[in-house]
Amino acid sequence: MALWSGRFEERTDAFTTAFGASLPVDKQLFEEDIDGSIAHATMLATCGIITEEDASQIKAGLEDIRGEIKAGKFTFDINDEDIHLSIERALTERIGSAGARLHTARSRNDQVATDTRLFAKKSAMNLMYANVKLRQVLVDLAERYSTVILPGVTHMQHAQPVLLSHHLLAYAWMFTRDFTRLVAARDAADACPLGAAALGGTTYGTDRFQTADLLGFDHPIPNSLDAVSDRDFLLDLMYAASVSCMHLSRLCEEFIIWSTSEFGYITLSDSYSTGSSIMPQKKNPDFAELIRGKTGRVVGDLMGLLMTMKGLPLAYNKDMQEDKNGTIDAVLTLEQSYRCMAGMLSEMQVNSDAMRAACDKGHLAATDVADYLAKRGVPFRKAHEIVGHLVLTCEKRGCMLDDLDLADLKQECDLFEDDIADALSIEGIVEARTSYGGTASEAVRVQLDEVKARLKADEGVLI
Repeated sequence: MALWSGRFEERTDAFTTAFGASLPVDKQLFEEDIDGSIAHATMLATCGIITEEDASQIKAGLEDIRGEIKAGKFTFDINDEDIHLSIERALTERIGSAGARLHTARSRNDQVATDTRLFAKKSAMNLMYANVKLRQVLVDLAERYSTVILPGVTHMQHAQPVLLSHHLLAYAWMFTRDFTRLVAARDAADACPLGAAALGGTTYGTDRFQTADLLGFDHPIPNSLDAVSDRDFLLDLMYAASVSCMHLSRLCEEFIIWSTSEFGYITLSDSYSTGSSIMPQKKNPDFAELIRGKTGRVVGDLMGLLMTMKGLPLAYNKDMQEDKNGTIDAVLTLEQSYRCMAGMLSEMQVNSDAMRAACDKGHLAATDVADYLAKRGVPFRKAHEIVGHLVLTCEKRGCMLDDLDLADLKQECDLFEDDIADALSIEGIVEARTSYGGTASEAVRVQLDEVKARLKADEGVLI
């Protein structure tokens, strides 16, 4: 029987009961619901609203139910509508009137908000752990491949040579920012709505600070209307997940390209590849593609909740029941994607010779040749034009810049001398970029120290 049955003459039919039920989704929050109820019962007893004996029975009964759910022995009934009613029904059946007193001074509105915030905090922490593990793998790879050079690209065209470690650290920094967003999402959820009741607080002499403390929240939410109607913290969490999925997708896109026959920069492990049902030679980067594809789902989860919340007046509305499915999906998808990406990185083979050979295509020395002239007094725009002419000459001859002799170069500008060879060396081009954040070995070592320091600091947050 529904909690509100006294007001109604007829029951909802089977279809609408199933349509309105959130139990299939929110039963995943049973731990949070039981923790919140234990804290609430403790506070009620401390404040003299229920007896210590009732509180003791409630806590013991809830722990029994927790154990049964974990063991898969608890029977969920769709007629209970949600996890809160399911647990309360079972509790009351077992301990009688003490169980019926548990809901004193609270509503399902503040109860579900409390459960959801506890889930968001836990989920953010889980994602932070997975994020750190992925960054550890990236840092290890950056150290291992510190001398490997590949073409850096813009517009998918060869631009300038860079160290592979420099390229990998770009992603390490992206995931470092993602960690910061996850911390912010966790902190946004770290406020307790319990005790706000339906929307206006309660007439009982409760202690909301005690329940906040018992549940590990930083503070109780100051406004009861806001407490039951706010889902900004879920939007923060799903935004953080969406951005991080986008970063994963970008890395996957590169791996998909790099693993093609045309590039051959990397070979993905068999553990992170699949074959074809008809073409025996195929080795497909399916898991990189899946991560890339799942990004759309996570962004869709964020958009879904944004659209759900945009038109809601204060305070709680049934629409907000739709907040959990997308959140659960987003956090689980990101956590699994982090894990998959860490494994893919750890087991891939880097084909350094293919990367280096690719640097001999696309006139990667062009900018450095222009800089060579600019350092000798030629305005950079003019130097740019001169080198452009040289590249055009190479294109017509089917050769590279370092195939031109000094006479060819002097035809364009008589400031070229024998030392131009240094500007045409791929290794020299890389090592010349010593500016902070640059790709020279010296600059990358500085960057690596910084990213490792941030990683260590973030690991400290998880302790």
